[in-house]
Amino acid sequence: MGGYDESMSKEKIAITLEATTIAEVRAQVRSRRAASVSAYISGAVSAQLESDALAHLVEELRAEHGRPTKEARAWARAVLAP
Repeated sequence: MGGYDESMSKEKIAITLEATTIAEVRAQVRSRRAASVSAYISGAVSAQLESDALAHLVEELRAEHGRPTKEARAWARAVLAP
């Protein structure tokens, strides 16, 4: 995951979240699974941006090459199987 980089230029924004979501994020911070609320949210946004970029790449590949064949999917499953 891209994560939160303290060296990056930052800009303060205001966001609105459900109270239960905020409570869960704060619990992550209290249990030291996140450095701060900002770090947790920044990490989540970075992960979503990576996911969006990969989804866009898949769309581009499908547009250029078409959907994978049944045989290609079977091969990929076999190669990637644990």
